[in-house]
Amino acid sequence: MEALRQIALSFPVVVFTALLPLVLLYWLLVWLRLAPLELFARDSLKGDHLASTMVALGFVGVPVSFALSVLLGLAGGITVAIELAVLRWLPLGLFRIPVGVAVLWVAFVLASPLAASLCHALQRRFHRLARSQPRCLLGEVVQVQAAPDSQGWTTATLVDDPACEVRLHGKAGDLPCPRERRVLVKFVEEEGAYRSVAESRYCESRVHLRRLRLAHGRGGANHGGAEAPL
Repeated sequence: MEALRQIALSFPVVVFTALLPLVLLYWLLVWLRLAPLELFARDSLKGDHLASTMVALGFVGVPVSFALSVLLGLAGGITVAIELAVLRWLPLGLFRIPVGVAVLWVAFVLASPLAASLCHALQRRFHRLARSQPRCLLGEVVQVQAAPDSQGWTTATLVDDPACEVRLHGKAGDLPCPRERRVLVKFVEEEGAYRSVAESRYCESRVHLRRLRLAHGRGGANHGGAEAPL
C-alpha cells in the first residue's frame, strides 16, 4: 500500500490522481441527473473554445464531457505505465518536474488518437440521444437528402450513420443542394435545426485558421508579440 501511495502522489501521476476522482464525481452527478451531459458543449463551433478544439482533434459525435473523460483515462493509464516502467527507477531529483511535464505531453499525444478512435466506435450510441443532446453532433458530416423548400428547410443524414436524420436550415446564398456533403457547425435551439457549411469550405476554413495561428505565432516571436495582419 505504501508503494501504491507513493506512485499515486508522485509527479506527474498526481495530476490524474486529482482529476480522475472529479471525473467520477461528475459522472455520478450525470447518472443522478444533477449535472448535464453537455456540460462543455456550445451551440456553435465558431471561436476558440473547448468544444471546437475537441472537434478539431477528431472527437466528433460524442459529448465533449465524454470525450474528455476517455482522453483523461487513457492519458492517465499511459502516464502510470511510464511511471512504473521508467520514472520510478531513475534518480531524477529536481529534474522530475520538467521530465514529468514532458511525460504528460507525450501521454496526451499518444492518448488523443486512441481516445478519438474509441469515441468514433461509440458515437452511434450517442447519435440515438441526438434529440436530447443535439450539440454532440456538431462537426459531423451529413449528406443532404432533398432540395430545401422556399424557407430553406431540408433534411440530411449523417454520413457515418445514415439512420440518424437531422433538420437543416440554410440561409440565402448558402442553401444546401441535394446529395451535397456538409458539416454541421451550429445548433439553433429555437428552431431545433442545424446550420451547416459545405464540407470543402469547412476544410479550407480549418486550414486557413491554422495558417493564421502559425503566422500569429511567428509575428509574436519576431515582433515582440505584435499580431500578424489578417
